[in-house]
Amino acid sequence: MQIGIIGLGDMGRLYAKSFAKAGYKVCGCDIPVNLEKLENELSPLGIKIMGDGKDVCRISDLIIYSVEADRLEQVVAQYAPATKYGAIVAGQTSVKHPEIAVFEKYLPADANIITFHAMHGPGFEPAGQKLILINHRSNAQTYQQMLDLFNAVGTDIVEMKDYHEHDKIVADTQAVTHVGFESMGTAWKSAGFFPWENASYVGGIDNVKILTTLRIFSYKAHVYAGLAILNPYARQQVRQYAMSESELFKLMIREEETEFRQRLYKARDFVFHESRKPIMLNDSVMREFSLSPEAHHQKPNSHLSILSMVDAWYHLGVNPYDNLICQTPPFRLRLGIAEYLFKNEELLEESIQTALYDKTIRGDDLEFHSAVREWSAIIGYGDMEGYKKHFNEVQSFFAGRLEEGNKQSAELIRRLMQV
Repeated sequence: MQIGIIGLGDMGRLYAKSFAKAGYKVCGCDIPVNLEKLENELSPLGIKIMGDGKDVCRISDLIIYSVEADRLEQVVAQYAPATKYGAIVAGQTSVKHPEIAVFEKYLPADANIITFHAMHGPGFEPAGQKLILINHRSNAQTYQQMLDLFNAVGTDIVEMKDYHEHDKIVADTQAVTHVGFESMGTAWKSAGFFPWENASYVGGIDNVKILTTLRIFSYKAHVYAGLAILNPYARQQVRQYAMSESELFKLMIREEETEFRQRLYKARDFVFHESRKPIMLNDSVMREFSLSPEAHHQKPNSHLSILSMVDAWYHLGVNPYDNLICQTPPFRLRLGIAEYLFKNEELLEESIQTALYDKTIRGDDLEFHSAVREWSAIIGYGDMEGYKKHFNEVQSFFAGRLEEGNKQSAELIRRLMQV
């Protein structure tokens, strides 16, 4: 099989190298300004760099479009007429509704459409990572070729019946997960402090929050913007997350303990009942990964971001454990710290008491409340450029620690997955 990749950015290059290493013939293209650099990097690996996407499409049995979601239609429209007869066409975007619509609009009727979604970033090799495979339009023999390909590079394949199922789950595992961590980062920026310098954010759970936030902001804004705005299921779920956070925050500032407690217990009993296999994050491992020199001076935290997520799952009727089939490292960590909080009676009680009565954390919770509102509004309006601008401003605030945070979070993920 000759594989052609249109778009040799971070993920395109990652998979080009993996396919070549597995013994496949690989070619690819990118914008002209990048070609010389790509030649130097990829040609020694046997990957042929071509000057035009039409040349890639003419010779490739499998054509993978690995371009930004908001540029996909423009690129596919340009190159689709050159698609080799009977070729398989796939996309690497994280939201499949617009991708499938573009493929159906521009590809020849004889083209097979078998798309995929790698559930990891460019910091991880494909081997051992979750990969969603969706057979939209092909026969059994052709589909088997794709299964063989991804088995050859060692991915953990999850087969899905259609792209609707995929986008619904990804709205939870990626779009809403990212908004939660993005809101934390925005709140810390607005408050004007780095969380590792604040005694309320030096515990095991908070180490995970901080490192995952830094990990998300170390990547590119357009990836997250596309996930949140182009996924038709994401807006509904983000809206519920914002509503859950707002209603809990109102109960907190009114100190309505009975209703606050009852609401959280209902959510806990729905999400964390005994029949579900726990993730069981390791407390000692979480405590190791601190950016703070004052880790022993920990103060209680309301953990409003986690309380809001569990409440949102309850009101959406979502079982997050079912969605682990589309898990990403941030989602698994988020579900893991939610489980850790809600299944630890002493810690949950401390969180409830802090949320209701500790005025020293109230200012931080107000910043978080405002940040969730901002992100929810941007996504609700479908404001792609506003999303990127908001993201990049927070990214700049944390710029000095993003590389370290990314490295530490990768090691944290590796260690926690082993336990």
